[in-house]
Amino acid sequence: MLKKSTILFLKKYFYKLKLSSQLSASTQIQQVQLTHYYKECQRNNTLPKFNETGFKVFSQFEEDGKLLYIFSILGMGNKTFVDLGSNDGVNSNCANLAVHFFWKGLFVDGDKRLIEIGKRFYKKTPDAWSYKPKFLNAFITKDNINSLLKNNGFEGEIEFLSIDIDGNDYWIWEALEVILPKVVIIECQVVFGLQNLVVPYQKDFKGDVENNNYYGASGLALQKLGKKKGYRLIGANEYGNNLFFIKNGLAEKELPEITIEETLGHSFATEKFKLFETIKHNSFIEA
Repeated sequence: MLKKSTILFLKKYFYKLKLSSQLSASTQIQQVQLTHYYKECQRNNTLPKFNETGFKVFSQFEEDGKLLYIFSILGMGNKTFVDLGSNDGVNSNCANLAVHFFWKGLFVDGDKRLIEIGKRFYKKTPDAWSYKPKFLNAFITKDNINSLLKNNGFEGEIEFLSIDIDGNDYWIWEALEVILPKVVIIECQVVFGLQNLVVPYQKDFKGDVENNNYYGASGLALQKLGKKKGYRLIGANEYGNNLFFIKNGLAEKELPEITIEETLGHSFATEKFKLFETIKHNSFIEA
């Protein structure tokens, strides 16, 4: 198994070689054609179901396809994103929009090494003359999130916000005020199942999320928070651990609200429910 330092080195200098198929013109052309297909389906009232539209280009799971579906329906507007917990900005929910649809945005991550890899990747991606996304190396807290975004020129309405910081996701979304995204993807903790639970805010949280399930918020808690902020839950990735929210009043016929139960049918999620027994002794907050 490769050491992390080796993986980071390979990414820094050979990322574009590894991702040659994802970066190809044919990948872009196919997606542009798909957006036109969805728009035609919208006009004819024959849109496929949201959960049938997923595919992966750069995202960890199949979020890229579902986002393309959403923005084919909504339109791409000002083509602006913010990615909190962005990793290197390549293994990201926003990378496909940046590379193939020329969106502008901000990648924020606490690991300086990953930020440097992202900067190097986008320096000549999709080409040397393209408008580049911004990168910010920062540890995100509910106290600094609004100033971080404002100080980097991101305020008001944007198209898309992705939150995946492995811990305080709920609290960051709750505190966020300076941007008004139309679409939000946020990570939930499927181990909590259908319970309305949030792990208390931990300012310096740096937990080992690979081996400890005591972090994050349940899907139901995030759905409740979304409703308070004016959003409805319209779907999730197949595993149910990334939830999709849309601002109320936008495409309500094409992208209707669903229940949290509808996002947790995959065995990836249901098999994790039993793990709650190992952490139920910890303290939780009901949303």
